[in-house]
Amino acid sequence: MRRILAVLIENEAGALSRVVGLFSQRNFNIESLTVAPTEDATLSRITITTAADTGTTEQIIKQLYKLVEVVKVMDLCEGDHLERELMLVKVRTDETSRQELKRTADIFRGQIVDVTENTCTVQLIGPSDKLDAFLRALGKIQILEVVRSGVSGIGRGNRVLAL
Repeated sequence: MRRILAVLIENEAGALSRVVGLFSQRNFNIESLTVAPTEDATLSRITITTAADTGTTEQIIKQLYKLVEVVKVMDLCEGDHLERELMLVKVRTDETSRQELKRTADIFRGQIVDVTENTCTVQLIGPSDKLDAFLRALGKIQILEVVRSGVSGIGRGNRVLAL
């Protein structure tokens, strides 16, 4: 089962390394990882996407709390949440495929952000499954390169990860 963990951590050198090390030491896979400072310059927020059942997720959270730098952990999948990911896709195009790409990008609310003689780059923002569906919908259009930001997530309503 896919899990999204939001971790509030002290913003200091080596803290991210210790969190990632915890996952690798226990043979847990990280599917995506995003990190950025919060509104409080002393704290950073890490969003980790992993595949784990409920028991394993509880074990991961307990292990995270053992790290000195970890302030708070929340499993976003335990309640209502929003998640978004940014993807840039560069594809090979010609006159015909460019029109098809434009129609497909419009359906998925993507934007063509760069056009050259034989390539186009599309920017798409949304949940991971939407981005995956877009890649499948490209069909015969040749994908040259894909860059994804990793999941950013936040709890809905009163679900807040803060001190």
